[in-house]
Amino acid sequence: MAARSLEELQKRYSSLGKIPKGGPGGGPRGRGPRPKGKPKDSRATARRLIGYIGAYRFRLIFVFLCMLCSTLTSMAGTYLLRDVYNVLTLPKDGEVSAHTESILLKIFMPDLAANATPTVEQRIGCLAIILGVLGAIYAVGIISNYLQGRLMIAVSQNAVEKIRNDLFKKLQRLPVRYFDSHPTGELMSRFTNDVDAIDMMINSTVTGLISGAITLVGTLFMMIYTSWILTLITLVFIPLYLFGGGLIGKKSAKYHAAQQAALGAVNGYIEETVTGSKVVKVFNHEADCVAEFEALNDDMRDKQFKAHFYGGVMGPIMHNLSNLSFAVTAGVGGLLCIFAGFDVGGLTIFCTYARQFSFPINNLSMQMSTIFSALAGAERVFAVMDEAPETPDREDAVPMTDVKGEVILDDVSFGYLPGQTVLKHVSLYAHAGQKIAFVGSTGAGKTTVTNLLNRFYDIDEGTITIDGVDIRAYKRDELRGNIAMVLQDTHLFTGTIMENIRYGRPDATDEEVIEAAKTASAHSFIMRLEHGYQTVLEGDGANLSQGQRQLLNIARAAISKAPILVLDEATSSVDTRTERHIEHGMDRLMKNRTTFVIAHRLSTVRNAAAIMVLEKGEIIERGNHDQLLALKGRYYELYTGKKELD
Repeated sequence: MAARSLEELQKRYSSLGKIPKGGPGGGPRGRGPRPKGKPKDSRATARRLIGYIGAYRFRLIFVFLCMLCSTLTSMAGTYLLRDVYNVLTLPKDGEVSAHTESILLKIFMPDLAANATPTVEQRIGCLAIILGVLGAIYAVGIISNYLQGRLMIAVSQNAVEKIRNDLFKKLQRLPVRYFDSHPTGELMSRFTNDVDAIDMMINSTVTGLISGAITLVGTLFMMIYTSWILTLITLVFIPLYLFGGGLIGKKSAKYHAAQQAALGAVNGYIEETVTGSKVVKVFNHEADCVAEFEALNDDMRDKQFKAHFYGGVMGPIMHNLSNLSFAVTAGVGGLLCIFAGFDVGGLTIFCTYARQFSFPINNLSMQMSTIFSALAGAERVFAVMDEAPETPDREDAVPMTDVKGEVILDDVSFGYLPGQTVLKHVSLYAHAGQKIAFVGSTGAGKTTVTNLLNRFYDIDEGTITIDGVDIRAYKRDELRGNIAMVLQDTHLFTGTIMENIRYGRPDATDEEVIEAAKTASAHSFIMRLEHGYQTVLEGDGANLSQGQRQLLNIARAAISKAPILVLDEATSSVDTRTERHIEHGMDRLMKNRTTFVIAHRLSTVRNAAAIMVLEKGEIIERGNHDQLLALKGRYYELYTGKKELD
C-alpha cells in the first residue's frame, strides 16, 4: 500500500468521522469527513470558559480587590515619585515655584515659603519621608500581588479540574456510535493538548486581562489628572493599537484553530500506528508510515509556524507603536515644561503612566498566541461536551427484577447510517437458558445483533424484548447489568489480575474470583505467574499472551451473575488445545444462562439449541447442527469448507 495523501490523512485522523457501512464488527472502521455545520464562535467559547471560572465568584471578588489594591498602590507610588523628582530638581537659589507641586513638601514643611529654597537637610528629610511612604505602599502592593497570584492559581486549577471532569463524564455518557467514529488519539488530544492550553490561559492570561483593565482605567485617570493635553496625545494612538491588533488577531485565531486540528490528527495517527506496530512491521509498512507521518508533521509545522508568527508578531508591532507614542508624548511634554511651566516631576511620572497605559495592551498582544490556542482548544473540548448523549431512559422505565432471560427479536431492521440497512427483518426466539449461535460471513451482521441487544445502538424497526418487555422500557444500566459479554477484542485495565476479574462484579470475594478463573481455565496459568492473582498488569496485559488475556476476559464474564451471556468470538484468540480445555468451563459458564454465541469456528456451536445463519443482514437458515447439515445449504458449506453453491 502506497503512502496516502495529506488530504486523505487529514480526512481520516482529524476526528468527527462517519460510521462506515459495515459498522462495529462489520469490517474496517474507516473515518469519514468532519460533519458539516458552522463552528462555534470565539465569543460563545469565551463565555463558557468564564462560566467555569465564575463558579468561584467569591474568590474572584477577593482577587479583584487584591488587583485593585495592587493597582492603586502602583498608581500612588508612581505619583509620589513626582515629589522626588521635584525636590531633587529644585534650584539652589533664585525664584522657585516647582515645589508647590510637591504634596509632601506642603505637608511636612508647611512653613516653607512659596518662593523659598529648601536646605539640603530639609531635602534629605523630605526624601527620607517620601521613600518611607513609598516602601509602605509597595509592601502593600507585594502582599496584594502574592494573595492575588495564589488565589488565581487555585481558581484556575479548580476550573480546569472541573473541565476535565465534565469532559470525562460526558465521554462516559456518549453512545458507542461516537467512539466507533472518532480516533482514540484525537480524543486523547482533547484531554492533553487542548485542556493544557485552556489551563495556561486561565492561569496567566485571565489575571492579566483583569489586572490590565484595572490598570488602564486607573492610569487613564492619573494621566488626565497630571496633564489632559498629554493624555489626548496618548489616546490618539489607541485606534492604531486596535486596528493593528484586530487585523493580526483574525489571522492568528484562524491559524491557531488549524494548528489544534493538525495536532489532533498527528496524535490520532501516532496512537493508531503505535497500537498496531506489530502489524506495521509484519507487512513492512515502516517506510509508508514514516512518509505519512512526515506529511502530517510537515502540515502541523506549517500551521504552527503561521499560528506562532501571527501570534508573535503582534507584540513587537504593539511595542513599536508604544515607543512611537512615548516619543511623541515626551517631546510635547518637554515643550510644555519649557513654555507652559509644566514641572519636570509631572512630565516624568506622565511618561511612566504612558508606559503603564500601553503595557496592558502590549501584554495582551504578546499573549494572543496563548489566548487563541486556548479558545481553539476550548472549542474542541466543548464540541465533545455538546455531543448528544445516549438516549435517556424513559420516565416510566420498568425495573429488571428476577430476569429469566427469554429474548425475542421481532422483525428487527437496523442500519448504522441512514439508508444503509445492515439487518433486515431479523426475527428469533431464545428461551431462557438456551444457547443461540450466529454464524455467517464477515460483515453479515452477527455482532450487530449483540450491539442491539445491549442497546449500544437502538433499532430502526421492530422490537427486542426480554421476558416480554421491550428493552427500551428498561433502564439502560440495569439492562447491561443483566448481560455479560466476552468480546473478540480483549481489554485489561492497569491493576492486578484479581482486580481485572473482579471488574465483572465488584462485590465478588477472592474465592469467587478464583472459582471464576477455574471456570475459564485461567487458574493454572495464573498460579504459574510469580505473584499469582496479585500480578500487576500494565499496558493492556502486555506481559500475557493474547490467549491468556482472553481467558481473563472469560473469567470476568464468569464471575458476573448476569442471566444473559454474549460470547463474541470468545475463543478466537486461543489455540485448539486451550479451546478444548475451556469447553467444559464454557459449558459451566453457560449453564442456566441464555447465551448468544458468535463464532467462526463452527465446532464451538455444534451443541447450540439453535443456529442462525446470517448473510447480508438476513437469517437465511435456522436450526440445530444436524438439521442444518441435512439441508446441505450455506451452513453445510461453511462447516465442510466446500465452495458456495451457485
